[in-house]
Amino acid sequence: MGAIPTQRETVPRAPSRAPGALARRGADRRTVAHATLGGGPLAPGAARGLVRAALAEWARLGLPGAAALPDRLTDDAMVVVSELVTNAVVHAGTDVELQCRLETPGGPEEGERGAGDEEEAGVGVALVVEVSDHHPSRAPRDGGVELPYDIPEYGRGLRLVSVLSEAWGVTYRTGIKTVWARLPAEGVTVDDDVDAYAATQTLGHGLRVAEILAPEPPRGPCDQEWLNHGALSFLAEASDLLAGQLDEDLVAALTGQLLVPRLADWCAVWLEDESMGRGSWGEGGGAGGGDGGYTGPGPRLARVWHSSEDLVEELWRALEKDPPRPPDTTRTGPVTVPWPGEALGAHGETGSALAYRLVAGGRPLGTLVIGRAGAIRFPDEVTGLVEDLSRRVALAIGAARQYARQATISRVLQRGLLPGAVAEIPGVTSALVYEPCDKGGPSGDFYDLFPAGDGRWCFAVGDVQGKGPEAAVVIGLARPWLRLLAREGYRVADVLDRLNQLLLDDATETADAAARALVAADGRPAPVVGPAGSVASAVPGVLASARPGEGPQTRFLSLLYGELAPFEGGVRCTVASAGHPLPLVLRAGGEVRTAAEPQTLLGVVEDETYTSGSFELRPGDSLLCVTDGVTERRCGPRQFDDGDGLANALADCAGLNAQLIAERIRRLVHEFGEKPPEDDLALLVLQADPLRE
Repeated sequence: MGAIPTQRETVPRAPSRAPGALARRGADRRTVAHATLGGGPLAPGAARGLVRAALAEWARLGLPGAAALPDRLTDDAMVVVSELVTNAVVHAGTDVELQCRLETPGGPEEGERGAGDEEEAGVGVALVVEVSDHHPSRAPRDGGVELPYDIPEYGRGLRLVSVLSEAWGVTYRTGIKTVWARLPAEGVTVDDDVDAYAATQTLGHGLRVAEILAPEPPRGPCDQEWLNHGALSFLAEASDLLAGQLDEDLVAALTGQLLVPRLADWCAVWLEDESMGRGSWGEGGGAGGGDGGYTGPGPRLARVWHSSEDLVEELWRALEKDPPRPPDTTRTGPVTVPWPGEALGAHGETGSALAYRLVAGGRPLGTLVIGRAGAIRFPDEVTGLVEDLSRRVALAIGAARQYARQATISRVLQRGLLPGAVAEIPGVTSALVYEPCDKGGPSGDFYDLFPAGDGRWCFAVGDVQGKGPEAAVVIGLARPWLRLLAREGYRVADVLDRLNQLLLDDATETADAAARALVAADGRPAPVVGPAGSVASAVPGVLASARPGEGPQTRFLSLLYGELAPFEGGVRCTVASAGHPLPLVLRAGGEVRTAAEPQTLLGVVEDETYTSGSFELRPGDSLLCVTDGVTERRCGPRQFDDGDGLANALADCAGLNAQLIAERIRRLVHEFGEKPPEDDLALLVLQADPLRE
């Protein structure tokens, strides 16, 4: 394609009109759909859904021109919308404005002509799609650029838009760039070379999970028609399907179902282990590492799919024994590989097999092999389509691996932030409920129950402001220091005093480091440390100028901390609450009362002095400690603890053991709202053992 226009320019296949003129050609206001989409990877799929729903609604309402729209136009519209929105998302990164409208021929004014006046063969009826972004300095892309893992879908440029549209163009306005396309209901006539290009870049129509196993389209004269029109939205829909998977083995399984039997009789997917340096193909394709062939233990055969299920097992064994050896690691195009004739029986003695390297982010992730029996070679249309799909498969595998790595890191981090086991206390039974809301990352809630020596046991239930890495940093500071201070003999109030100062000191050090980094990045002179001893105090406003997410986050901690000292006939309990929901004591007779006084959050006020209170748990008495995931559980405008809701729920637990109390409170919290809890939930029950007769 020629140079990208710097002013308004159209690229017509027929006499073109600007979007403003098109809008005046008899458009019914009811046949206009508009939406604002976030500039993320989900935008193309959302755009396709909007256009598909709009076309269906127009047809249902019997609006002028809607009944004349052929199924082919819907297919074409899905591809055009995908390409235009994807280009806007990838190259602008702003919100995307999408508008589609149905145009009917000029003539009588609206409402004066019948619905069938213009519906003969759909003559004059057209669908206009406009996609606008707010970064007009960037022109629409026309060419293939491989993107990182975190962009699951990428466009193939504007060539497809040119193929499918009667006219298309780019309009620049102040702060906005709009790319538009006009798709006529009667279709467009394309040159053979352009048609071949479209066939090699597009495949399939309306992929849905239920349609993955659809029968193979007949091979023969209608093959080309299926490739050109009946399957135009396949790649776009396949991208959505693959991008939503978080397991690389499932991606491999879906790839087999996508390809067989549509384009091949069988396929296989090998996956290579990046972390172990496996799957490195050398130049030359030999079998040994020294002659340029495959080096390392070898790839893992993840999936084999055949149109005849009775051949899968034998084919698997043959391919596992002798995997393909493509000649290099970066080329994604097809490479001919040996045909596994013996594994396919009498009907598979001859055929053609091709291997595609699965490469994303410049790293080889695996190999895709397809085969068709009785064929000397695959048609060029098919090889191009599979290559395009293989790129999407590689991106999906890369994204799944990235998610798996992050999930593993989060699990390991979460295990390190919580105790491996809670201590057993003589004369006390404990029960714990811990439910992080986000299973994929560190929670902001934590707990601990540990021996402190000299016949003392300590417990803690805390909640850090925020979640994720920042919360993990605070918990990583607080929990070890709680244990250390308790075992050094510090009492409850003293522990909170020192932990408060520790959090403030750490926040100051973090702010100083961030200030130095910002000063260095801005190229300012090195700051002079002021009387407060802080770089941040010497550079007023430097932290305020940081963008969100770049500077240090405020590290506040609400904490309920206490000490237990069992004695004959009960347990002596000393407890303090720092900005945390107050603990409740349930007496054996059913009475409920609070067991601490509210105090300031930790990490907020310099030189804050905390106090504690003491009481006794007699046999059968229970102490309930919770986080705000319990007290602030919402149901519309109401919260669980409104009107002493938690105290009333605890009073109904009289006579229950610790485990049953914890389970009942947990169940009541879940049942309080229709939706699942949106915050982390932690609760600890400590019950003095009843007297034995």
